[in-house]
Amino acid sequence: MDIVIATRNKKKIEEMRKILGVMGIASRLYSLDDFPAFEDVVEDGRTFEENALKKARHIFNHTGITTIADDSGLEVDALGGAPGVRSARYAGEDADDAANNEKLLKEMEAVPDDKRTARFVCCIAYVSRDEVKTFHGYVRGRIGRRPRGERGFGYDPLFYPEGYDRTFAEMTEDEKNAISHRAMALRQLQQYLLEKKGYIRGF
Repeated sequence: MDIVIATRNKKKIEEMRKILGVMGIASRLYSLDDFPAFEDVVEDGRTFEENALKKARHIFNHTGITTIADDSGLEVDALGGAPGVRSARYAGEDADDAANNEKLLKEMEAVPDDKRTARFVCCIAYVSRDEVKTFHGYVRGRIGRRPRGERGFGYDPLFYPEGYDRTFAEMTEDEKNAISHRAMALRQLQQYLLEKKGYIRGF
């Protein structure tokens, strides 16, 4: 089974390749780097699901290859769910991870430790020739007061998952991939394909 991962984010591609490889879902994995002529999809949906579906449908329609796309982000309770679907663009359309993290910390300067709760959200959209499905993953935690760790990407240096005293960015890839929102959503996809087709090994 060939699958296109509908993203150009190299760190996200690496993370998803590793998770999907362990799960044994695909025989060959492509990313949008394999289709450089494709224009990026404008992520203007109001929800993670709308954005994930838009990306997956667009790429499948152009390639004819089963496509999975994710939209994911951080929802902070004290900020009314922000940055939400604008997580990657929180500090501006061309903002990098450092700028987004800096803005988040500034917005939360006055938020006490017991109110710094948040969750990472991931929606995986799966589009093939005969079906369209979505799968969701969540991981709750809290936002620290300064970045810690050198691994991961996005808001990982600020996010402490529940039950841990280390941020995602301080964890190894295997540790993060065992509990991340993206892994949770991909496990649901794996289980769906296992039940439907019965050709994937367990995870």
